[in-house]
Amino acid sequence: MTNRGVVTTARFPDAAYWAAVALLSLPLALLLVTSLTDATVVGFPLGHPSLRWYRAALSDGTNGRAFAISVGLAICSAGCAAVAGTWIALAARMFGPRLRWLLLAGAMAPLATPGIVHAVSLRIAIRQVGLDPGLLAMLLGHTVHATPLTAIMIAAGLDATPRDLVDAARDLGAGPVQSFLNVELPWLWPSLAAASVLAALNSFDDFVRSFFLGGYETTLPVLIFGRMRNGLTPEINALATLTLLFIIGMCGIGLWVGRWRSVRRIRDGRANFGG
Repeated sequence: MTNRGVVTTARFPDAAYWAAVALLSLPLALLLVTSLTDATVVGFPLGHPSLRWYRAALSDGTNGRAFAISVGLAICSAGCAAVAGTWIALAARMFGPRLRWLLLAGAMAPLATPGIVHAVSLRIAIRQVGLDPGLLAMLLGHTVHATPLTAIMIAAGLDATPRDLVDAARDLGAGPVQSFLNVELPWLWPSLAAASVLAALNSFDDFVRSFFLGGYETTLPVLIFGRMRNGLTPEINALATLTLLFIIGMCGIGLWVGRWRSVRRIRDGRANFGG
């Protein structure tokens, strides 16, 4: 009886976990199911299974342009945020531990600010510098929003870098730039990959800043929002499902790159030390 009670108690967290996963996945499952039908309205009973709305979504040039704009913004803003975040993390490392994390916490302000407030402030800022709403304004807004996240992740990666290797490189005559590129940067690749993927996903999914800064340029979230004003249709569900699959694919690539770099770094370290 005691063993059975122990087993039941041990299995309870697993059951609670899978129940939570099922509850969180239910809306996504309904989204997928209602997109795989030939019905013209979203609801039950469902129509016959069909890829009609996926063909309609993929053949629409407006969807393709919005998707291309979203992907381009995600890639460019992630690259800019990775560079800016690395500079912030390196600059913060020059101070003591307490002051460093205080500075990083201050850099997190754009990320902690409510989205609508941040978007309005960015709209005012671009007007003050004479920049019209459009792709460049969205790129700046997405980069400003993603930089704090990359900075904090890269700062954590810098803390995990062996300082003795950096000190040895400096003792052997390497300058700050050379020691960073040859010693620290290889250790930072997993953090950089994870930060870049999160920044790209954040940009791809950013509706508020895209809505306020986009002007006549429409990203995919803004396009979906605009079409939902006329009612929810299976084509919107199909477009949202394709977007979800793309985001899952990006997450998978980011995890694979980070894991591959970590495994390779460990193998290289063992090989260098004859392990």
